[in-house]
Amino acid sequence: MTFMQQRRFRHMQSPRQILAACSVGALLVTSGALLFSSEARAANCADLARLALPNATFTKVKTIDAGEWHSPQTNLSRIMTAPGMNLAGHPVQAANPAFCRVAMTLRSSSDSAIQTEIWLPLQGWNGKLLGVGNFGWAGSLMYDGMVTGLGEGYAVASTDTGHDSSTPEGQGGRFTLGHPEKLVDYAYRADHLMTVMAKQLVRRFYGKDASHAYWIGCSLGGLEGLIEAKRYPDDYDGIVAGAPPNPIVNFNGEQLWAGWMSYHDPALRVGREKFQLLNRAVMAACASPVGKSQGFLDEPDKCGFEPKQLLCEGKDTKGCLTANEVKAVEQIYRGPVDPKTGKVIFPGPAKGSEDGFSADGKAFPVALDLFRYAAFQNLAWDWTTLKWDTDIASATSKLGPLLHVNDNLTPFFKRGGKLLMYIGWNDGHNPQELAGYYQALMQHAGPTGQKSARLLEIPGMGHCYGGAGCDTFNKLGAIDAWVVRHDAPQTIIAARVEDGKVIRTRPLCAWPQVARYDGHGPMTTAASFTCVVPE
Repeated sequence: MTFMQQRRFRHMQSPRQILAACSVGALLVTSGALLFSSEARAANCADLARLALPNATFTKVKTIDAGEWHSPQTNLSRIMTAPGMNLAGHPVQAANPAFCRVAMTLRSSSDSAIQTEIWLPLQGWNGKLLGVGNFGWAGSLMYDGMVTGLGEGYAVASTDTGHDSSTPEGQGGRFTLGHPEKLVDYAYRADHLMTVMAKQLVRRFYGKDASHAYWIGCSLGGLEGLIEAKRYPDDYDGIVAGAPPNPIVNFNGEQLWAGWMSYHDPALRVGREKFQLLNRAVMAACASPVGKSQGFLDEPDKCGFEPKQLLCEGKDTKGCLTANEVKAVEQIYRGPVDPKTGKVIFPGPAKGSEDGFSADGKAFPVALDLFRYAAFQNLAWDWTTLKWDTDIASATSKLGPLLHVNDNLTPFFKRGGKLLMYIGWNDGHNPQELAGYYQALMQHAGPTGQKSARLLEIPGMGHCYGGAGCDTFNKLGAIDAWVVRHDAPQTIIAARVEDGKVIRTRPLCAWPQVARYDGHGPMTTAASFTCVVPE
């Protein structure tokens, strides 16, 4: 996940103010758009390379024939090619259509080098633009998501957010150490400038503006989507934000919690086999017949199982939990607490996800980087000394203005923007926290906003994808139908895909509704479920 900074940055209210304050290179901006030397339409793909762009350098402009594109094979490509990560819900990714590939470096400051690509379909452009969000600490382009969008007829754009994760200094959050401008690029500037540039190139290539622009991302990409909605409400008409880690300081604090707790009290360390035991007990106590058959809890928030029900009556055995193990599990479910106020900083994971728990006295690396690099700018920072009141507050004061998104997105909603959030119940991020954020959004938004946001809580899905649930659905189609046809997503059909084939389907219901089995039809078919408001 992510994030960072050394000095205090003022929170700017408009794109023009932000660019004027943060761009050392005096990036030319008029009403949020980069200025070109001429407004003439580009005759072809190669002609784009002759455009004069302030603070930008073309690195590649070429035509890619149909079926010719092959994404670099990395751990990221392994994740992004999983069916559950496919933006259009395809079980298998099709080959690319022919497109114009434009790669460039944007320099928003003297310490910035934002790698950006905009792909323009040569035939069948649907008139729209898609921005593809990043994952983890970013540092690379989201090529596989771009291929999916391209195949659906979209002009697509992606950025590495201003650093290269294939280099030692670009891995994790290290790039933020001593580089406040790179942190600003990562937090919001790279995505916005990419979007502005993409809209300009679309106009130049096709001779008209994109009719609509959408953003889709999960994890960091989900947070990026919320930041776009907050800072630049005019950039996108529809945003799909999956599992957004917001507020990121609190979320990453929770990711360190179990390791910190079990480091300071080794008696609270719990082995994997005991977490698996706990998961089996939770499933036995709370799973519905469908859940027992398919391997997940349908409604984890309704599960009343307590860890103490597994307390050993005598000696420790493989079939029970010791008093210390019970204590550890209870504290993992609860999450870290501010010792001064007693308030939970960020809730722990939901019941049913115990198989992914860890309490081994070690730090979660992605979360560690947020504090030692981005917040405290100290490579030697000792995570075991983390103070849950002062350190969380200090990190929030430094990173909150850059990376936290409050619950007021009214300007985005007032201009007609649509926000679809989703999260899996087996994600380490407890969906109940995101439901609380959604409710707060709706309270701020007023009557208009009530029709502008939806939340999906997906049973059995892990972090952005995977798990035993149905994780594959058409995010792009859902947001497009909502924006263009005003068809708000009340129910979306999702699939479970194995070896490229759909093995079962299930409806995803707009919160607070949940999918309930009718008791008659096949458990593997979405038609056998109805969306209802739980009692």
